[in-house]
Amino acid sequence: MSATEPADTPAATMMTPTRLDLPALRRVQHRQAKADAPWLHREVATRMAARLDLLKLAPTRVIDWWSHAGAGKDDLVRHYPKARHVAVEPAAVSAAAPGPAARPWWRSFTRSDGVEALADDQPISPGELLWSNMMLHWCADLRPLLAAWHAALQVEGMLMFSCLGPDTLAGLRRLYQRQGWGVPASTFIDMHDLGDALVSAGFGDPVMDMEMITLTWDNPAAMLAELRSLGSNTAPSRTAGLRTPRWRTSLEHAIDDQLRGPDGRVRLGFEIIYGHAIRAVARAPVKASTEISLQAMREMTAKRSRGTTP
Repeated sequence: MSATEPADTPAATMMTPTRLDLPALRRVQHRQAKADAPWLHREVATRMAARLDLLKLAPTRVIDWWSHAGAGKDDLVRHYPKARHVAVEPAAVSAAAPGPAARPWWRSFTRSDGVEALADDQPISPGELLWSNMMLHWCADLRPLLAAWHAALQVEGMLMFSCLGPDTLAGLRRLYQRQGWGVPASTFIDMHDLGDALVSAGFGDPVMDMEMITLTWDNPAAMLAELRSLGSNTAPSRTAGLRTPRWRTSLEHAIDDQLRGPDGRVRLGFEIIYGHAIRAVARAPVKASTEISLQAMREMTAKRSRGTTP
């Protein structure tokens, strides 16, 4: 497998819970909780960590959201060896477990490496940096997630994340459309919509950018195996029922015919979105009648006491 830049064309995107089939999503989360992080996740974590060198951060508490599949722990510890590190994992995996014995390791304890482990439905003490690598595209509803991220950051704390964008798998989407096979994957959220959602959730100064990474393989079987490590088809509109070995053979033939590049290797493009934003100081809305929460008043007062305006 190799990585190059650039790739394919856009696919439509939605910011609604119907973008993902939740039972299929839970199956993806269960599988990823038991497996090593995919190569693409590790590569994107390395690229995102390089951006930390450009930021003047000295956090004492770093929160790594969906840490295991995100593969960013080593980079974060290397950048911030003196910080307290918190690994947050999806509670839905634990909730679907058949009994107490099957509850995963991240249920509220400190690991032998000193990392605090929590589920994402537990109270989380705020930190100065919240990092989330390659998980936002698995979020069915942005609003509660961004609210949880906002609560898990101190005022003026930094959010950094990456995720798949709508141009991901564009070549495979076109292949499925030509063959009349429905859709091969969910739609992914556009970075401009993500920026708007961050502002609505109370984050300030969001900065979004993207790059295309093209992965290549020797053959269709290798490509399909890697795609399975990245997830599975969670689109509610996907074709129902099980596929047959005969269909799998047809799929591999179509990949050979439509997705081989001039170098003879099978290739697919992945749009990677990067974003960062700060938890902004609460501002009082300008209205004829304004109500301000006690917490927001404390934040604004603390900001003024440091010699700046809210």
